Order: sequence, then C-alpha cells, then structure tokens
Amino acid sequence: MSESDKVFAGSIPDLYDRYLVPVIFEGYARDIARRITAAAPGQVLEVAAGTGAVTRAMAASLPASVRITATDLNPPMLDQAKKRTSDARIEWKQADGQALPFPDGSFDVVACQFGAMFFPDKVQAYREARRVLKPGGTYLFNVWGKLADNVFTDVVVQAVAAMFPDDPPYFLARTPHGHYDTSRIRAQLNEAGFETIAFETVDQVSHASSASDVAIALCQGTPMRSEIEARDASRLDEATTAAAEALARRFGNGAIEGRINAIVITAKR
Repeated sequence: MSESDKVFAGSIPDLYDRYLVPVIFEGYARDIARRITAAAPGQVLEVAAGTGAVTRAMAASLPASVRITATDLNPPMLDQAKKRTSDARIEWKQADGQALPFPDGSFDVVACQFGAMFFPDKVQAYREARRVLKPGGTYLFNVWGKLADNVFTDVVVQAVAAMFPDDPPYFLARTPHGHYDTSRIRAQLNEAGFETIAFETVDQVSHASSASDVAIALCQGTPMRSEIEARDASRLDEATTAAAEALARRFGNGAIEGRINAIVITAKR
C-alpha cells in the first residue's frame, strides 16, 4: 500500500461525502448499524469513521443511552463528519487504529466500515480492537469484495488505467478491493487473539443519479485523485470524463445501478 492511499484531505472529504457515501457506503452503513444495535451495546467505538456514514446510522438506530466514540486517522474527514450531525452522544477523536488511545476493556463493540484495508499492520490494528473490547465484546467490520464484483468501480479503474498504460492508477484495486481473502483475514485475526470469527458475504445494489456522479465520486473523492494528479494534474477532468463515458456505455444514461459486494466479519473477544 502506498502512503498516499491513507491520505484523505483537500477537497476529497467533501466530494467523498457528497458523492461516494450515497453511492456505495450508506447501504452498508445501515447494515453495520443494524448489527451493532442487535448486540445491545452501552459503549461503541468506531474506527476509521471517515465522514460519519456509520456514525449517523448508529445514532439513528441505537438507544439514547448508548455512547458513541467515532475516530479517524484523518482530521479533515472528521471535520466533514461533524458538519453532518450534532448528536451529543457522539465524541469525535483523531486516532490511529493501530494505536488506540483508550484503556483496555472500554467498549462493548468496536466497529470499522471499510477501513481495515488501510491499516499497514492489520494484525496490530486487530490486536488493538481486541484490547479495548470488554470480555465478550464484538469486533464488527467489513471489507470490499473482489473488484470484478463491484461493477461501477471496476469500470472506472479500467477506464482510467487506459489513460496511463505505463503506470495505471490502481489505488482502488490495490487497497479498497485488495483485501477480500477470508482465509488471510481469519489468520490475521487469530494472530491478534480472536478465536470466534464469522464471515458473511453481503451483496447490494448501488444506485446513482448519473454516471457522472459515480465518476466524480471515485476519481475525485478518493486517493485515486492523488494518483491521477501525480501522473498529470492537468488530466484529472479528462480522467473523470473518461470514467463517466465508460459507465454510461455500460449502464446507460440517466440514473444507473450496479452490483456491489462486501464481506462482513464478526469477531468475539
């Protein structure tokens, strides 16, 4: 993983929240929130909260007595999240998932939506999640499935790669969609101390008002933007247009929809 894969700054947080969250994150956020609510927690820690899609879903579904601590490595993402909710139950805190600033046994649930792929040392991040869980607590997270099973992203990756054949921008394939091997995830969780682990594949359908919205979301609202700009900053709009045209050819003009796929992992302390 490149160091730039972890950087969500500049205009990325706003575009991420405006375009990417409704296209691919909100449905899975509701799914994670439903699972957290079923665990009946009193204290929840969210790691890699991003712009707060899961945080808002939890606040809408959990009882008023539940305290939510939402963390992210990138302060600009948290700043964007804070703009969307003023719920007094939520404490926002900058934190690295590999070195959580909380005492042992602080939380009933630790949740992480599509963030585990970004941890350079995944075993250490899983170990930290286990450390801050209470005995019997639940670590609940999800990862994206194969790129080919997430059709919007697959089309965009191919379209932009064709523009830079000597050095394709492969952030989306490398990091978000590069960590779906359940046997490897299980082994990493085992090494971190988790023994009771369950996997569930969850398919959803992504809806977007236009191919352009998806292209902007992925080309400009993720670190793929930094990859494109590093190759030729003057071609960002061209890459976005190429992605939008490829999506329109595949899915049509106007509102579009396509399959998305993720794996939900539940590990008990």
